[in-house]
Parts: sequence; structure tokens; C-alpha cells
Amino acid sequence: MNHRLFPILLLAALAGAFGAAHAEKADRAKPMNIEADALRHDELKQTSVFTGRVVMTKGSIVLRGARLDVRQDAEGYQHGVVTAEPGKRAFFRQKRDTLPGAPDEFIEGESEVIEYDGRSDNVRFVTRAELRRYRGAELSDEITGAVIVYNNLTDVFTVDGKRNSVAGASGETPAPGSRVRAVLAPKDPPAAKTPPAATAPASAPALRPSNSLGGGSQ
Repeated sequence: MNHRLFPILLLAALAGAFGAAHAEKADRAKPMNIEADALRHDELKQTSVFTGRVVMTKGSIVLRGARLDVRQDAEGYQHGVVTAEPGKRAFFRQKRDTLPGAPDEFIEGESEVIEYDGRSDNVRFVTRAELRRYRGAELSDEITGAVIVYNNLTDVFTVDGKRNSVAGASGETPAPGSRVRAVLAPKDPPAAKTPPAATAPASAPALRPSNSLGGGSQ
């Protein structure tokens, strides 16, 4: 297969798998609520550093990790970077908009570092990244890679499996296992249509024997 064509096919598959529902668009306008063991705030630089069992919520978004660095730009957009404890991964979860009557859907992700950009509404998972989609309590799709970027506004995913590298004799080479992997569940098949019942042909009128050549009564 043409290697230049593979990313296009992968993104098309992701769009089909994850495109049935959209991220909660109202989350972007919701305030950040943060709990942690300690806080250091710099009013001049508009930065805050939360450490120790950090939990951040923003609408339906939930972020958890060991440390959260938050800054606010001049236009009021919030940006956060969640870092996990050594050897562990930070956690992300967000509800997705679904059609009335459809089961709830959630996106969950894990990586050593999670970056949230309030201006572009991007979530970036860096190092040992994994993204999962749940329909109700059932795991539907799963993607792993070195770096995964998810745009809440456009519902576009990009996955990079070659960021993890090791030094070799000829420079840096991809680390073992540093490939994109995806498990995508098929869409629900359309409901089978019941074929219309066959209509019995109308019966021909019964013929009565007649003794006259004209067939009429005498």
C-alpha cells in the first residue's frame, strides 16, 4: 500500500468511527474547577500551578494528574498542562453529544502529559497516548500512539506513532512498538427491512358448463 495514502485512510476510518457523535460544544464556555493539595498562583503572569492529586473539571470534561499548570492569555482563554506521576499516566474524559434516544458516548484518554488549549479547543496526549470511545458502558473504539491530538470543535483526530525514538548508530530511530494501533468497531447495521408479503393472484371466475352452442339459457 502507498505509505503516503495510509494516513488519509486512517483518518477516514477515525472520522467514520468517532463521527457519529460530537464533543459537548458547551464545555468550552464553562469555568475551570480545580482541586489539588497545593496551589501557587502568580497574578502578574496569570499562571497557576496545582500539585498533588489534581482534579480539573470543565463542563463534562474531567482531567486528573499529579500536576496542573494553568495560564490565561490576554483574551481570557485558558490553557492547561496536566503531568502524571513518574511511571503513570494522566487521565481525560469528556461526554459527547448524541441524538435523542441514543446511548451516552464518552471519550477517555491517557498519556504521561495532557495539554488542553482553550483557544483552539484542542486536547493533546503526549507519550504513551491512548484514546477510547465508550457507548454506554461498552468499549467501542481504541487508538494508541506516541502523540494523539483531538479537536473538540471539528472532531478531527490525528495520531503520530513515531515520536518515541531511541538513539542508534545512524541517529534516532523509532522505538520498538512505536506504531499507531487502532481497533474500530463497525457501525450498527441498518435495520433489516421486511419484504412485503406476496399478493396472491386473483382467482379466475368459475366456468359453468352449458349444453347450448350459445352458452346462454333457453
